[in-house]
Amino acid sequence: MTNKPVTIRETIIDEALSVHKDIPEFNEPKYTKEYFEERCKGKDCLIIVANAGKEQAGYLVAYNKLADGSFYCWMVGVIPKHRQKGVLTKMMEYLEKIAKSRGYSSLKIKTRNTRREMLTYLIKHGFNFIEIIPFLAIEDNRILLEKQIQ
Repeated sequence: MTNKPVTIRETIIDEALSVHKDIPEFNEPKYTKEYFEERCKGKDCLIIVANAGKEQAGYLVAYNKLADGSFYCWMVGVIPKHRQKGVLTKMMEYLEKIAKSRGYSSLKIKTRNTRREMLTYLIKHGFNFIEIIPFLAIEDNRILLEKQIQ
């Protein structure tokens, strides 16, 4: 089976949430529409959805969290059946392009120690570790990474 063409478009929180529900790693009840709105409220925010053909495949939410010249990628996920098909790469390329056009100098993203596929992807694509936020269980540690925008 061949990969379907991946398209990216800016959207609203409701559509991002319709993709979010199909990403098993994000099944925490705190991720409500109100929670997403609070993250973006009053900030420069980007919400995108990736489609593979006509199917929703992933989403990304980024915003100016730290006011330090970086654009913070808060949530990004790909529906399992669309993984390893370039969806994440297309979304991250779009994020970088938009961040650069808006005057940001870097991208920041935080992930968990247990998200090994994401850590591997980020390192492979030019992100550097800048901070580890410890939790009681080492597998729950959060890892903050940054990539300079070219």
